[in-house]
Amino acid sequence: MNDLRRRKANALRMLTVDAVEQAKSGHPGAPMGMADIAEVLWSTWLKHDPADPQWPDRDRFVLSNGHASMLLYALLHLTGYDLPLAQLQRFRRLHSRTPGHPETGLTPGVETTTGPLGQGLANAVGMALAEKLLAQHFNRADCNLVDHRTYVFLGDGCLMEGISHEACSLAGTLRLSKLIVFYDDNGISIDGHVSEWFRDDTPARFRAYGWQVLQVDGHDADAVNAAIGAAIDQSSHTDGKPTLICCKTVIGHGSPGKSGSHEAHGAPLGAEEVSATRAALQWDYPPFAIPDEVRDAWDGRVRGSRLHDEWRKTVERYRDRYPDLAAEFERRMRGDLPASYAQALMSAAEELALQTGSIATRKASQMVLDRLAPGLPEMFGGSADLTASNLTNFKGCVTAGRDRAGNHLSYGVREFGMAAVMNGMSLHGGFIAYGGTFLTFSDYSRNAVRMAALMKQRVIHVFTHDSIGLGEDGPTHQAIEHAPSLRLIPNLDVWRPADLLETLAAWDAAVTRTEGPTALLLSRQNLPIRARRPDDLEQIRRGGYVVYESEDACATLLATGSELHLALEARQLLAVQNVDVRVVSMPCTSRFDGQDDLYRESVLPRDLPIIAIEASQPDLWRKYVGREGHVIGVNTFGESAPGPVLYEHFGFTPQQIARCVLKFIGAEQRTHEPVAYA
Repeated sequence: MNDLRRRKANALRMLTVDAVEQAKSGHPGAPMGMADIAEVLWSTWLKHDPADPQWPDRDRFVLSNGHASMLLYALLHLTGYDLPLAQLQRFRRLHSRTPGHPETGLTPGVETTTGPLGQGLANAVGMALAEKLLAQHFNRADCNLVDHRTYVFLGDGCLMEGISHEACSLAGTLRLSKLIVFYDDNGISIDGHVSEWFRDDTPARFRAYGWQVLQVDGHDADAVNAAIGAAIDQSSHTDGKPTLICCKTVIGHGSPGKSGSHEAHGAPLGAEEVSATRAALQWDYPPFAIPDEVRDAWDGRVRGSRLHDEWRKTVERYRDRYPDLAAEFERRMRGDLPASYAQALMSAAEELALQTGSIATRKASQMVLDRLAPGLPEMFGGSADLTASNLTNFKGCVTAGRDRAGNHLSYGVREFGMAAVMNGMSLHGGFIAYGGTFLTFSDYSRNAVRMAALMKQRVIHVFTHDSIGLGEDGPTHQAIEHAPSLRLIPNLDVWRPADLLETLAAWDAAVTRTEGPTALLLSRQNLPIRARRPDDLEQIRRGGYVVYESEDACATLLATGSELHLALEARQLLAVQNVDVRVVSMPCTSRFDGQDDLYRESVLPRDLPIIAIEASQPDLWRKYVGREGHVIGVNTFGESAPGPVLYEHFGFTPQQIARCVLKFIGAEQRTHEPVAYA
């Protein structure tokens, strides 16, 4: 390694050491061990422009081992991003742009929020998939509009997480050859030497996935450089493979007393060891100081501007030859919907409002997709091996595959991986990703759902079989606590529609929402289709609205999804007993909570008791019904039996609900005859 290259890597090490030491918190070991790899990649190969972190054709860099965040912050600062030294000096401080783990949208140049190990890797698979699909759609023989790579840094922890298997197996199957992953093979995690609990033959594992695997000394810059060149060469082949570069490194490299030890992993080195490290690295500068020749050598702005200008010329040629495709690409990368969307939505509303009979909301969802998705080329759907059950496919959709472009993917039984891959596709840009599984299996994907909410990504989760109503599959598959649990995630809109038009409104809300993800909770069983008008969409969009009003009401019945029609039928039974109640549908609690006080009071007047009805764990509804109200819910796991039998068993028939209402309001004592229902 030449002297300047060594000093550039040491600048990364010492910025990390100084920032962690000043914060009295952080992880210096991995940045010190991966500094040589980072120097080669960022100085020689990475296509990026510090002046424009959102350049569509930039390479994506993902730090999956997010605890090594200071490595990324040092790289961004030194190459010229808008991340001044003062921000590095405020590492892990309130409202700084250098949080403990990288956060997209906060720090320029950070592609995804990482920290939960393995998810950054899965996000990168989504980014590489997005690049491949966009290239297949937009590139022409005479003009490559989309041509970039996705690079990932990760460590032992990412590979121990099960999501790494889900995502990397899929990446190999799909031949995502522009995905290049660097494995920081330092043999250390928080508890010590990983050989006591992680003895996988990682190269063999990835070869079995269909990856190219290269093994190098991670401190040999020439070897790392050659490996990257081989990986890029592989990506140019029609049958190319993703590449894993296994880099043997020493954690805390440069620290005389703590390198190679778990003591360097997750704590400051300490003042004495920092001094010793400075001496060992021959870094004779005060904290946070970078000599001019090293800073100048790191500056990536001139190179980035040149690369970006070359792409701009490509765009101009492309726009001249393919103006319609160019306009579509630019629209999709901005995240705008087509101008035709509004009309398609109203046409769908007019058509669906005329439907009669009964239908499962999972089927209603597919009917909505049939009408909206063909006009949204950015929609990319899929299912975790449940397409025929989730009904995420639609008329005219094309199944994507290993070397086949399409807009619907069978992810296999990989719920967590699917959710994190969708996050990556959204982060990349150009797609609205949606994927389906059973609601009870949202437990598998929950952390990726949470990350989408944290990152404010437009991702859509289609969760079908949403209650005991699914029937014979029993309590393992029957969602009880899942709806309220998902509603607890900040910035996640959870919709549980009751009929066709509510399902259309839910999809519209999900597609048009740009600041966060949406979960659609859909029934397996058929539900009555209510008479509707297309303009009902407006009130449905507010999340909660009055379905039946009565000036003489003595209570409000509040229901969602498959329980709304039960509430309406119970209202009719109560009317026979001269008991009037209002009925409110609340398909989306977060949307309703966002309405103004006057509207919320008009829907749920405080002077009327409220009885909430949902076949789920009841506690969340107590914030609406208060201490004076009542919740008809399910406090236990389900049972294996046909859906109608279970609804009766758990007290969800119109007759049972009516009795419960009468008992709650004391009407049974006021009637002359016993209340009996057939």
